[in-house]
Amino acid sequence: MTDAISSAQSALNAQSTSMAVTANNVANAATDGYKSREARLADGPEGQGVRIADIVRDDAAGGLNPTVVSAQNEAGLYEPTASLVEMSNVDLLRQSVNMVEASRAFEANVAVLRTADDMAGTLLDMRV
Repeated sequence: MTDAISSAQSALNAQSTSMAVTANNVANAATDGYKSREARLADGPEGQGVRIADIVRDDAAGGLNPTVVSAQNEAGLYEPTASLVEMSNVDLLRQSVNMVEASRAFEANVAVLRTADDMAGTLLDMRV
């Protein structure tokens, strides 16, 4: 039973980190040049539970956003110049799916912990 508890606990920690990475992506969705990140999961030690294997940066290009900047020229006059700035590559639809996935996995592991707790309580009641 302790294996189930430690496996569920490691999965809860991994899903919490995954949710934090996703939340950071959503928070930076409007930040020019921001690159999305993804938490990759792997088996825990000795095949028990889940852990974060790596947090990977997505280097795919974001869209381009035209900007106009005014700067003083040599004559002291403000002269507008146009340029393109790379926007973030955060896909909010993908981030929504990641949040739902992490949330459901978190709920499932909480159910495992509750079941293990109920089983331990029943076992103790039988012995008393």
